[in-house]
Amino acid sequence: MPMVRVNGATLAYSDTGPPPGRPEADTLVFGHGLLFGGWMFGPQIAALREDYRCVTLDWRGQGATPACRHGYDMDTLTGDALSLIERLHIAPVHFVGLSMGGFVGQRIAARHEGLLRSLTLLGSSADAEEPRHAREYKKLAAVYRLVGPTARLMSRVLPLMFGPASLAAPEHEPLREELTERLRACDRVGTRRAVLGVANRSPVHEELARITVPTLVAVGADDAATPPARSQRIAAAISGARLETLPDCGHSSTLEQPGAVNALLRDFLAG
Repeated sequence: MPMVRVNGATLAYSDTGPPPGRPEADTLVFGHGLLFGGWMFGPQIAALREDYRCVTLDWRGQGATPACRHGYDMDTLTGDALSLIERLHIAPVHFVGLSMGGFVGQRIAARHEGLLRSLTLLGSSADAEEPRHAREYKKLAAVYRLVGPTARLMSRVLPLMFGPASLAAPEHEPLREELTERLRACDRVGTRRAVLGVANRSPVHEELARITVPTLVAVGADDAATPPARSQRIAAAISGARLETLPDCGHSSTLEQPGAVNALLRDFLAG
């Protein structure tokens, strides 16, 4: 993956470039969820790259982006995304953020209106993390830092990342194994810092009324990490937002229900 140096950090990103023969095509920027990387949008990029330029960004300490000492809070990550958009000269863009990526997307949309054409939030939240969940995530991050993604640890993590239907489906076993292997390859210090950045994040719900771009909010019906009520609160606070619930789907909708997510994106972006 190419790398770019911004805001004191080296970030990994991917860029399909404009579709052949369509240099003026709109750009989609994808922001991934915690513990993943831009790779979690592989099905969407495969489906949409013929019509859109597709860009992904790996947040600090995750995916292919190396760890750094500081800057894992959501405001700094927002600055990273803004810097990449500026560096690539691609504004205004359609921003698609899942969970943690959505935390960033909401901040961009509320504070930098002219940089976005639209906003899609998948399994996200505008609230601070619930204290009991924050404590649990910090404990899991501390264990991961010490021993890595053991079977016992992943037995706690996977139900947060995937819904019951995905966990029970034999065809999704390679996906679960891929997440485990990618976590094994990540810098454990950086990943722990990323978890703390999510667990300690500040709320932005009071800023949502400033968002004026077309907004799609979608959530898995079985999302345990950011339950549907969180998405419902977001949609209610953004004027004209469209809310969709995906059945038989947990937190990682782009991988659990890629066809449904692709269809939603195509329909929303065409509107």
